Amino acid sequence: MKNNTAIVFITGAFVHHSCWDEWKKYFESKGYTTNASPWPHKNAPAETLRNSHPNAEIAANRLSSLTDYYASIVKALPEKPILIGHSIGGLIVQLLLQKGLGAAGVAIHPVPPQGVFTFKFSFLKAGWGPLGFFTSTKKTFLMSFRQWQYAFTNGMDCDEQKDAYYKYLVPESKLIVRDTITRAAKVNFENPHAPLLLTSGSTDHTIPASLNYANYKKYKHSNSVTEYKEFEGRNHFVLGQPTWREDADYILNWLNEL
Repeated sequence: MKNNTAIVFITGAFVHHSCWDEWKKYFESKGYTTNASPWPHKNAPAETLRNSHPNAEIAANRLSSLTDYYASIVKALPEKPILIGHSIGGLIVQLLLQKGLGAAGVAIHPVPPQGVFTFKFSFLKAGWGPLGFFTSTKKTFLMSFRQWQYAFTNGMDCDEQKDAYYKYLVPESKLIVRDTITRAAKVNFENPHAPLLLTSGSTDHTIPASLNYANYKKYKHSNSVTEYKEFEGRNHFVLGQPTWREDADYILNWLNEL
């Protein structure tokens, strides 16, 4: 795939869009143009957003409107871009590809579409708090440091975990998280689609590798390129781990081979 194609990076939940800064520099150095637009109501520094908690505007974000938001960004470009998303951003990559809105897609540790589920303990433990059952959906969910350690940065040094927490953590909509098990997250796996790579991490508590593999195995269209790669030692903070460049190298090579 030509390296002057635009790349649209799609951020996941709970983290600031600046998590893509090093990724943008990397792909721009390879000749790509990049875009990493913040989610609606999140165009402010991470600390400012945390201090706004509970934030009613962020709390009102929904998956369908977020998918439409990124669709509008893609449609405004002169050519179909490459879509690269993390977590819920990875799910949005899958949703946009089925609408024919990307030249190729990379879903990094994606939240799975409707109907792809696991009862693995780490997945249930990491997701219980953000779902916010028995709490008001008019208020955002702000992950505690202990929750962050388990759901995102498990296996990292405590100082690294703290640095990442204060640099990237933002409050989140409980409705966005709940929407991932509804029709707003439905993918028709039998339809043709642009080339898609799904990646996973062996130590990811939030989206276990087995769940990403089940997501990959759902795709049925034999003439569409769908590939899967599991990386050893990657947690859900994969974009900011010291190994991020290895992941980016793999993705770049995959794109170059299309």
